[in-house]
Amino acid sequence: MPQDLESQIIRLLTRRQQTLALAESCTGGYIAHRLTNVPGASVVFLAGLVTYSDQAKRKFLKVSAASLKQHGAVSEAVAREMAEGARRACGADYALSVTGIAGPGGGTPGKPVGTVFIGLASAKKTWAFRRFNPGDRLAFKQTTSDQALKELRAILTSDDRHEASK
Repeated sequence: MPQDLESQIIRLLTRRQQTLALAESCTGGYIAHRLTNVPGASVVFLAGLVTYSDQAKRKFLKVSAASLKQHGAVSEAVAREMAEGARRACGADYALSVTGIAGPGGGTPGKPVGTVFIGLASAKKTWAFRRFNPGDRLAFKQTTSDQALKELRAILTSDDRHEASK
């Protein structure tokens, strides 16, 4: 029987004896909610920071004012800084971040409603992924959380394959 994404993530991190932190904006803690539904999550899930405002991103994640001003809160640069800040603040092996425009308002021609950036930081590298998830707010949160967890699963499983080949 296939496991849901969150169970797969908890199992992979537990097997690897590694930890995860989250920095969520547009999903408002939805990813943390999903992960904490899995028994045993407390072994690997250290913290989830819901940094909805720019002020919170700066204070808790150390996102630079320059990045926020130059690129906006919904940007690759800010998603990267959020993930790196969460990993650093929590002492986690990995951190996921999400920042986006859930709507119905707030979009622009360059960043329409549904735009989201996912950040993923490890000690070795930081990735960022742009996605577009139009729809109502709940569908946006569900789709975005799936995408973020799938990116983390892909990195964890590719790292496993890389380690096995050594």
